[in-house]
Amino acid sequence: MYEMTEMQQAAIDEQYMRRCLQLAECGLLTTRPNPMVGAVIVARGRIIGEGFHVRCGEGHAEVNAFASVSEADEPLLHEATIYVSLEPCAHYGKTPPCADLIVNKGVRRVVVGCVDPFARVQGKGIQRIREAGIEVKVGVLEEECRWLNRRFFTFHQSHRPYITLKWAQTADGFLDDHFRSTAISTPYTKMLVHRLRAEHDAILVGRVTEEREHPQLNVRHWSGPNPVKMVLSSDHGIDKVFEECQDRQLLSLLVEGGRATLQSFISTGLWDEIRVETGTAIVGDGTPAPHIPPTAMLRHREKADGNIITLYNKSITNGNENN
Repeated sequence: MYEMTEMQQAAIDEQYMRRCLQLAECGLLTTRPNPMVGAVIVARGRIIGEGFHVRCGEGHAEVNAFASVSEADEPLLHEATIYVSLEPCAHYGKTPPCADLIVNKGVRRVVVGCVDPFARVQGKGIQRIREAGIEVKVGVLEEECRWLNRRFFTFHQSHRPYITLKWAQTADGFLDDHFRSTAISTPYTKMLVHRLRAEHDAILVGRVTEEREHPQLNVRHWSGPNPVKMVLSSDHGIDKVFEECQDRQLLSLLVEGGRATLQSFISTGLWDEIRVETGTAIVGDGTPAPHIPPTAMLRHREKADGNIITLYNKSITNGNENN
């Protein structure tokens, strides 16, 4: 009988884990405050079941994957491998433990993308499956799996929301035109901003921006949930913002304030991603845009409707990604 080499098996494991990640992303707007998770069940070189976590409080990815296995394929479960992008849970929450389900289904092998940082899981699911005599492999496409749930990881490991700073600036680096508000975003890039808002649980501006502009801060140009609106002030500082996020299970915070608000997060190192949209106008004077901090690492740059959108995340060499 043909035996697969370690390298061949590793390539196959990555292939199916990528499918897990594709499935997991389908829950981007609906699973919060739970993580996005995808699961794929493979036997005899083909997928016999797959699923993802659709909505908080409903079946997890593993439950949905097993439910999708046809009656004809159920006898294959004893020789199957189940791939899961995040460690199966080992506790009773709104649903029973997925680790127990996997053990009861009698699969031969389990491949996990990354360990769950949630205190009630954190290795316990993997341990339970191994104690049942099932082979478990951990860390396949770990970086990609962690990146997918970066907001969930930061919230549980750093006890604060994942923070994205966002601003638009002119071609010569100003937030406005001679201290007067000016339109930098185009209709298309404004739609992209509203998509970004839908992906965050909360959105924040400073007191001055709120009093001068009364921004709606909703997703009227996109489809999805409106983020919770917050205003930073002397009475409602960053500590209180974080406390409210913790109490309300708000995993992520989008900061759209003026220069002073944005700079306060940069100066204290309280950020995880930065999104800068640079327009084409040259204005000569105005409110200077914040400086990109030295810990920022360029992740992506693209042209959108004539403007340039640049994305940064915190360099792991200069600071932990979840600091």
